[in-house]
Amino acid sequence: HVQLVESGGGLVQPGVSLRLSCVASGITFSWHDMSWVRQAPGKEVEWVAGITSLPSLFRTASYADSVKGRFTISRDSAKDTLYLQMNSLKTDDTAVYFCATGFRTTHNTNRGQGTQVTVS
Repeated sequence: HVQLVESGGGLVQPGVSLRLSCVASGITFSWHDMSWVRQAPGKEVEWVAGITSLPSLFRTASYADSVKGRFTISRDSAKDTLYLQMNSLKTDDTAVYFCATGFRTTHNTNRGQGTQVTVS
């Protein structure tokens, strides 16, 4: 039974930072490419950032243009945890953020329940 449990969301003002976490269980976390995707009210799911499963020396991270330079995705395979450091938050970043398997896709085999981020 795969579980992806996100945490770290909240209500913040523009310009501040948040760090989201996602703890994985029921999968061999280190084998999976992972992504963060988000869904704003009334909009479709949007891919935000992805990170490969490769050893850290060869690991690749990729970002949507809307968050490039502000967000950083990382992973700690020893803790089965995925992170998203979000800096300089904007009102347009308001959404439910989901942790998911897969690299640069919104068609995810596994996705968590999400954590709400509101920038206002």
